[in-house]
Amino acid sequence: SHELHEFHEFSRLVNPFSCQFVSFVAGFRRHCVSPAIDSRAIQPYNAAHAQPEAGGGYLPDARASAATLLLIGGAVMFPRTNIENLSVSRLMIGTNWLLGYSHTSKAQDRFIRETVDAARVADILEVALKAGVDTLYGMRPEGKLVEGIAEAQHRTGRKVITVAIPTLPTGGDAGSLGEAERILDQYAALGVSVCMPHQATTDAFVNRKTRSLAGIEPLLALIRSRGMLPGLSTHMPETPVYADATGLDVATYIQIYNAAGFLMQIEVDWVHRMIWNARQPVITIKPLAAGRLPPLVGLAFSWATLREKDMVCVGVLTPYEAEEVIELSLALLERRPPRVELQETRSKASLK
Repeated sequence: SHELHEFHEFSRLVNPFSCQFVSFVAGFRRHCVSPAIDSRAIQPYNAAHAQPEAGGGYLPDARASAATLLLIGGAVMFPRTNIENLSVSRLMIGTNWLLGYSHTSKAQDRFIRETVDAARVADILEVALKAGVDTLYGMRPEGKLVEGIAEAQHRTGRKVITVAIPTLPTGGDAGSLGEAERILDQYAALGVSVCMPHQATTDAFVNRKTRSLAGIEPLLALIRSRGMLPGLSTHMPETPVYADATGLDVATYIQIYNAAGFLMQIEVDWVHRMIWNARQPVITIKPLAAGRLPPLVGLAFSWATLREKDMVCVGVLTPYEAEEVIELSLALLERRPPRVELQETRSKASLK
């Protein structure tokens, strides 16, 4: 919506973790509330007023100590960061668990593909959008994604910001570049905001001898010329280092980052230092190690060890998981107990 877009633009001026954030609320009302929105719907969110939603879900209990969030049209606005001039939510919704890439087993992949349809995608994104988690990582021209996004936007009146990771040809000849143009035109037509050549493309250019990604520049230029922000999706920790050192035109990059070291090529502490030294904001993926870490454990590590400008991308399979991930993340960022219902088994009866 127009109102949310203007909030995104305004949010670039303000660090949501600053204690000065509340003082901008009045200015924000004057700056961007259109006559179509009742200004009473925009207010600091007070934990004392947190109530269960109809259907059993909880809106996050956002205390005004570490971060005061805003309610816009009844939705909590999750903390945000910027990729160049684009405002995005620091928590991103991943697509592996929507499309059937579980990193667990073929049976799990099949279950996801047979279970998740456009309606499920819409239900998950509706929960996310209502909490201000409006950024989806892994956009592609697949029917259930396109339809699910459209339905979620229709239900909430809010726009989904999309990040794409297409596989592009690496040949560098006229035919390869022509095919890359065709693919990128398709993504631009989908309204993709950030386009990052997939790891299968990016990492093919990483040269440890020359400490560069020489040859990838034409692909980045094609992305930029189509109005999308270029980035690098990579599984190699060298990629951001070489991109920064050689001045590549990239606005962000990916890193696998989790407490278990799952799929990481080197030790966690080395990747941690690389992220902190990176020039651009980093999108971290696989924070729960594809289900090998409990959400509280994986998210606690990520939010505690990243910079305020970095992002965490989490895949979920249900709206309930989306609610849980969002609330756990807010609780960890605000250093308060999470308002989530714990799983119950008979062995825990003695703890009640």
